[in-house]
Amino acid sequence: MDKKIALITGANKGIGLETAAQLAQAGIKVIATARNEERGKAALQPLQDQGLDVEFVQLDVNDDNQRQAVVDYVTSTYGKLDILVNNAGIEADGGWMGNTVASVSQDVLRKTFDTNFFSVVALTQDLLPLIQKSEAGRIVNVSSVMGSLTIHSDPTAEVYGVKPFAYNSSKSALNMFTVHLAQALAETPIKVNSAHPGWVKTDLGTEHAPLEVAEGAKTSVQLATLDADGPNGGYFHLGQPLPW
Repeated sequence: MDKKIALITGANKGIGLETAAQLAQAGIKVIATARNEERGKAALQPLQDQGLDVEFVQLDVNDDNQRQAVVDYVTSTYGKLDILVNNAGIEADGGWMGNTVASVSQDVLRKTFDTNFFSVVALTQDLLPLIQKSEAGRIVNVSSVMGSLTIHSDPTAEVYGVKPFAYNSSKSALNMFTVHLAQALAETPIKVNSAHPGWVKTDLGTEHAPLEVAEGAKTSVQLATLDADGPNGGYFHLGQPLPW
């Protein structure tokens, strides 16, 4: 196919759904995935009613069988993948304020890392052969400024006191995956970058966030549609680099 194909995880609401809309508006075919089939299809219906080229495929990123089914579907239907946006993520510490490192349970740590890190690595590895068939593959790992070690060690930083340990450390690990994968693919046309959406009005960001969802999706869309001379192995918010 001449048309670019994108796959987005966690795309039934919030930043994932808006990323699907913006990429589709740019003329890209979007495979939007989420755990719940009924809610996912309902969320995409308004986009489809606008004539946007989006389809729903069920995917619980923590389910090995569903990940393989998605790989099989993309392989048989499109034969390639141009864009992967690893958007699905959770915050299970129980809130944003304070430091949970002394009290967070092993169950919460494992649950958080399963979704925010291990599933991202697994899905990306599974889909990489299809991305390598693209003329210009793009992988976007939706991280957070909360994963920045530099910022979190700076007492003057705005988020210095916001330390949900499971969430923050999972995003730091995700950033390391970005760095390693970008280096592994440095001699290919594929670009891999981490995106910080900003503090956005979503279920995760709460109604107190200053940014609307449309603004929150912009960084993922920018990194998903980079030109050949765009960055690789970086960490960005709205085009501005962030410290690791």
